[in-house]
Formats: sequence, structure tokens, C-alpha cells
Amino acid sequence: MKTIIVTGGAGFIGSNFIFYLMDHHPEDRVVCIDKLTYAGNLSTLAHVLEKDNFRFCKTDICDREAVYRIFDEEKPDIVVNFAAESHVDRSIENPSVFLETNIIGTSVLMDACRKYGIGRYHQVSTDEVYGDLPLDRPDLFFTEETPIHTSSPYSSSKASADLLVLAYHRTYGLPVSISRCSNNYGPYHFPEKLIPLMIINALNDRPLPVYGEGKNVRDWLYVEDHCKAIDLVMRNGRVGEVYNIGGHNEMQNIEIVRLICKRLNKPESLITYVTDRKGHDLRYAIDPTKIHNELGWLPETKFADGIEKTIDWYLKNEAWWQPIISREYQTYYERMYGNR
Repeated sequence: MKTIIVTGGAGFIGSNFIFYLMDHHPEDRVVCIDKLTYAGNLSTLAHVLEKDNFRFCKTDICDREAVYRIFDEEKPDIVVNFAAESHVDRSIENPSVFLETNIIGTSVLMDACRKYGIGRYHQVSTDEVYGDLPLDRPDLFFTEETPIHTSSPYSSSKASADLLVLAYHRTYGLPVSISRCSNNYGPYHFPEKLIPLMIINALNDRPLPVYGEGKNVRDWLYVEDHCKAIDLVMRNGRVGEVYNIGGHNEMQNIEIVRLICKRLNKPESLITYVTDRKGHDLRYAIDPTKIHNELGWLPETKFADGIEKTIDWYLKNEAWWQPIISREYQTYYERMYGNR
């Protein structure tokens, strides 16, 4: 039995990872640390809150005293850090919050790992640390050797955290690993992100705001496939290594929006083109050869199947997303898209 601390576990990928652990490793104990900011939703974890091998702690990872107390009580074997401010638009609007959580919070967690001893610290990162790729070179992909070349305060904060993690490994011998993933999609995705935003707006016959011409390309990874990859890396991946996790599902943003309209039988006249994001990356595409060769992982979910499952989930779970779009998020939405 292992005790695994999962930070940011009330968010999108973190919660799905907790569900994956509970389903595939029921012998382990899972401790979730989450500050419950706007993107953290305790209702997401409702069906695991009462399980004997699960504990939830409402804690900010920047709060050193509180984090140390949890480590002292739980004596974790593995720490997986999902906790992060993660929306590019929000980072452009308010960079300082991203620097605090994504860099300082990471350092607090690793200091706790050094103090109390752990078998593995795993940092969940993003392909956005590599910058972007040209649209006219479909033969190019991000590998683990691609230089870091960030475009936003968000990606810069994640790259900084990655470098700090590797420095703790080299300086202190902390047993670490890092994974850099492409865009995730699936259940419990916060409504400000592209796919859930378009699904929910289409259901409500609201405008579908698309940046620029919608030609930007993303590599889409179904969240459960990502969770399986992280589980493999944290248990069997080589210490001190970076692993890229990609879905081999490249799509233009506008293609996804049109697909959602078609699936929901909504007119494409709902699509509204808005002023492009500052420093908007053109294309992300990951080469997952390393994780495939070393750990045998490949994405299992084709985009056509994954998007169908995702749309169905949002159709059946309005009780989860309706309270979210009714609160502070609605004010933010109007501020971001209302005058563009």
C-alpha cells in the first residue's frame, strides 16, 4: 500500500486522476490537497469523499506550515502535483497569481518532500513550455529535447517550475519526474476551456467565441489516457526524466467548434470570431515516442470517440456545470469575450 498526495485534486485532471487511482489501485491511500479556487470544485469529488482510503485537505500549497503538517501526518510515498493556475487568458490578465502558485507552491511541496522523505515527486507540466510550431510544418513535433520557449505568463511559470524540479533533483537528489501533456478534454473540464465552453454555450444557444480565424492547432488527449500515463511514470518512469504525453489527435479549433455544433444540431451561425489572444501559439504537437518505448504507453481513445463521450457527459451532468457558470465565472466570461 502506498500513500499518494495529489495536489489540485479538485480540478479537472487532478480529480480524474484520483478516480483512476481509486479504480485501479484501491489498496492505496489518496490524500487530496486543494485550495478550492474558482476552478476547484469539491462536488467533483463527492463520490469519493466518504471512502476510507481518501482524505481531502482544503489547503494552499503555498502555505508551508499547513503543507508540512499534512506531510507529517500522512508520511506520503508519492506526491503528484497538479495544483496550478492554468488558463492563459487569466495569466495575461493577472500574472502574479500564476507565479505564486505555480513556482512558489512547487518549491514548498519539494521542500516538504525533502524534509519528510518520499519515493517520488511527480510534476504535471504542459507542452506549452515548448512554445509553438508553425502551421505549415506538420512534420515537426515537440520532443523532450525541444528547447523551452514560452509565450505567456502561464507557460513561463510552468517552465520555471519544471526547471526548479530538475534543480532539486540535481542539487538535493530528490527523486523527481516530469510529464508534459497536450490539451486534455473529458468529464469535469472547467467551462472556461474551449471544448466545455462551446458545448455549454451551444446548449444555451449563446455565441461561440473563437479566437482569430480559429486556425490554431492543438493535440487533444482524452483525460483518462493522460491519467494512465501519469500513473505509469510515477511508478515506473526513470528518476530525473521528462516524459511527453500526447494524443496524436491534432485539430484546428474551428474544426472542433463545428463538430460540436453538428453533434448538438446547432447552427454554425452561433460561431463568433473575436480578437485573437495576445501571443497566441499556432500549433502544439507532441511526439510520445519516449513514454511508448520505455513504459509501453500509447493513447487509447480516438478523438471521435472521446469527444462523443465528453459531449454526452455534459448533457447528462448539467447539475455539475450549471452552478459554476451562474457564479463568478459569468462575470469573468463577459469581461473576456463581451467586447471582442
